[in-house]
Amino acid sequence: MSISITPAASERMRSFLASSPGAAGVRFGVRKMGCSGFGYVVDLAEGVAEGDQVLDIEGIPLVVSDTSLPLVDGTLIDFQRQGLNASFVFHNPNAVGECGCGESFSVDKA
Repeated sequence: MSISITPAASERMRSFLASSPGAAGVRFGVRKMGCSGFGYVVDLAEGVAEGDQVLDIEGIPLVVSDTSLPLVDGTLIDFQRQGLNASFVFHNPNAVGECGCGESFSVDKA
């Protein structure tokens, strides 16, 4: 399984972790939402639950659930600023479609 992050995403995740030293890492995954099926979740991981995998990505503990891992395997996580907006951007080879607003994505069920 492989997930990678850009230097900008790494910097942002490190600042998350520095502001919450008790966090187990950065949680990355998906949840059902939006018109296309799945949306990405990036948050601080308060702990590691049964069924979670902890991936060391350039020294950043990335916590990914077993259910999310097949949907995000191969994803490149970036962090971009555009004017006053800033957000993580995901380049996921498993995504076969996105909704018009870009908030959700779908995968091939096969």
